[in-house]
Amino acid sequence: MTKIITNASKLFFKSMFLLLIALFSAQSAMAALKVRIKDITHFSGLIDNPVVGYGLVVGLAGTGDSNRAKQTVQSVANMLKAFNINVPVDDLNTRNVAAVMLTASLSPYAYEGDKIDVQVSSLGDARSLVGGTLLIAPMKAADNQTYVIAQGAVSVGGYKYDMFGNVVQKNHPTVGLVSNGGIVEKTLDNHLLGIKDGALQLVLNRADFTTASRIADKINSNFGIEIAKARSPAVISIIAPTGNNLIDFISIIERLNITPDDQPVVVVNERTGTIVTGGDVVLDSVSISQGDLQINIQTDYSASQPWLVRQTGDDVKTVVLPHTKIHASEDNASLVSLQSGATIADLISALAKVKASTRDVISVLEALKRSGALHAELIVQ
Repeated sequence: MTKIITNASKLFFKSMFLLLIALFSAQSAMAALKVRIKDITHFSGLIDNPVVGYGLVVGLAGTGDSNRAKQTVQSVANMLKAFNINVPVDDLNTRNVAAVMLTASLSPYAYEGDKIDVQVSSLGDARSLVGGTLLIAPMKAADNQTYVIAQGAVSVGGYKYDMFGNVVQKNHPTVGLVSNGGIVEKTLDNHLLGIKDGALQLVLNRADFTTASRIADKINSNFGIEIAKARSPAVISIIAPTGNNLIDFISIIERLNITPDDQPVVVVNERTGTIVTGGDVVLDSVSISQGDLQINIQTDYSASQPWLVRQTGDDVKTVVLPHTKIHASEDNASLVSLQSGATIADLISALAKVKASTRDVISVLEALKRSGALHAELIVQ
C-alpha cells in the first residue's frame, strides 16, 4: 500500500512539474511577443550622415599606384609643393603611394573632438594597402562643408604578395580601416522637434497601420492624456507635455512595450536554396503531390561502309547512322497533406520525409502563394 501511494505521489509531482514548465513556457512566449517601442522605431531628425574625402596612403612597400594613375602622381606633386618642394610630375615614382577614397558615417550625437572610424578604399591600381599611413585629409558631407579630418595607420587585415607570376593573397588588401582616425571638427545640426508644430515625430522602421495605432494608444494610456496621434502608418506625432524634461520624456516612451502587428514574411533565395521564415506563418488546409519524372536519351553512332564487303557503284558512299534509345521513368507521386493552421516548419518537415529537395520546397512555396494557401508575403531573391 505504501509503495502504491509513493508511486502515485511521484506521478502527481511529476505531472505538476511538467504543468509548471508548460505554464512558464507559455508565459515566456507571451512575453516574447512584446517589444520595446525603441526597438521598432526611431525619432525623425536623428540620422547618421555620410561623409566622404580623398587622400593619399604612403609608406607602401612597392604595392601602390603605378605612374599610369595620373591622379596619384598629380596629388603627390601638389603635396610636395605645399612643403616648398617642386618636382616635375614626370620624375615622380608613386609605387609607394596610393590614392584612396575615404568614407565614414557621422553619428547625430557626435561632437567636436570625437573620434570615428574611417574606411579607406583604393582609387587607382594599387595592389595592397598593407603597412600604409593615411595623410591628413578632410572629409565633407553633402553640403560640401568639412566635418571630419582623417589621418592614421591603415589596418587591412589581409595581404597580397606576388613574384614571377606567383600570387599569395588573403582577404581584400585594397580596402582598409583607420580605427579612430577621424576627428570630428563640426557638429551636425539635427532637429529633434518638428518644424511646424513643435512635435516629436516617431517613425516606424517598418510601416504598419495597426502597429502605429497601438503605439499611439500605448503612449496616451501611459501618460493619461492625448499627446500622441498616428499621422500615417509610419509616423506618430507626439507633443511633449509642458514642464517635462525632454530627455526623460523620450526615455519613458522608448521603454514602453507593445505587440507589433507586422505582416509575416517568407524570404526565399533561389540561388543558394535558403528559406527564412517567422514562426507565425500559417497555411490553409492543403494537399501537395510531388513526383519525379526522369527521361534518359542515349544515342550511338555506327558507320555503314558497303564498299568493304562488295563491289559498289560510284554513287554509293559511307554513311554514319545514329541509333537513339529513349527511356522514360516516373516514380510514384508523394502526397503531403496538412491541416489548416500548420506552419512553414510543419510543411518543410513533411516535405523532408518524402525526400523533397530545397529547390522543390521553394517551388511548393511559390505554388502555395499563387493558390492563396500561404498567408504571408513571399519575397524571392
